[in-house]
Amino acid sequence: MKSFTRIALGGAALLAASAALPSVSHADTFTFTSCELSAPPGCGTATNFGTVTLTQSGADVNVSVVLTPGNIFAATGAGQQFLFLFNDAVPGSTVTGATATVNGVDQTPPALTGVTNTTIVITAGGGALGTFTAGIECTLGCMGTSSPLGTVNDLHFTATNVTLAQLETQNAAGINFIADIGCGQTGCPAGGAAANTGLVNAVPGPILGAGLPGLIAACTGLVALARRRRKLVV
Repeated sequence: MKSFTRIALGGAALLAASAALPSVSHADTFTFTSCELSAPPGCGTATNFGTVTLTQSGADVNVSVVLTPGNIFAATGAGQQFLFLFNDAVPGSTVTGATATVNGVDQTPPALTGVTNTTIVITAGGGALGTFTAGIECTLGCMGTSSPLGTVNDLHFTATNVTLAQLETQNAAGINFIADIGCGQTGCPAGGAAANTGLVNAVPGPILGAGLPGLIAACTGLVALARRRRKLVV
């Protein structure tokens, strides 16, 4: 019994230690669940608009923003012409390798660029969405939802010299990420994505089971199992 406990605790310690190693890949996933489309009927009955997945890779973080099928990215005044907004005010951090895809297939154009360490003020929603310090924008071929390339539904890029924790920082309004989308998925109002544009945001808490939260849960489970078995033997 003691040996089992030692193994469980040792495994938990190894998992916890691995979370602190920058060379080990961990991933956190957030879901866009909050609709900020202002014009009635907003997002209709739709509630899950896509995901943001962040994967630590050495000193960098790879980011994938994948919209729910039927939704597309927009570049409107609501998001200050940015497709995706996040928080990255880490000195020396930059965005590289930004690409747009349609159902996972790279598109060229559009051409994307990313900015960090800046101030992007979101006035939509009466200013309740706050400001962001980083974003992804189009420089060619994908402005607005009526463009011929308005089918883009995935974004991918790398934020350099930053950690998951730093990139998952919320702004003063308590928001992690915002996407400017055309809402065309099942449950969205009539008219399709081109007729229903606006912002959706992801708020606290990566989905448990990925990255650091998953490691913590695994450690806790191992320790709890060891204690339970110990009580049964006693």
